[in-house]
Amino acid sequence: MDHIVTVQEAVTAFADWMEPTAAELAAIESEMPLILADVDLIDAQIIAMDHTPNEVDTRRVRRALARVLTEYRILANRTTDETLGGAA
Repeated sequence: MDHIVTVQEAVTAFADWMEPTAAELAAIESEMPLILADVDLIDAQIIAMDHTPNEVDTRRVRRALARVLTEYRILANRTTDETLGGAA
């Protein structure tokens, strides 16, 4: 019985070429407020699902959703301004 083996190294997840570039890290950093707002929204939704939702849960989810939309608007405006080369 012949064994089939790979020619490559078994672990390629830590190869040098797989590291994020400076531009990718900058993009993640600029999106971080939106990512954190999304996490807060998910947390609020999980809390509301854990028991019968009440008025406080409704406000928490509504506030978290408003924050997500605000951060998304800020990011979209910033991205548009960078694409267009500044405000007109």
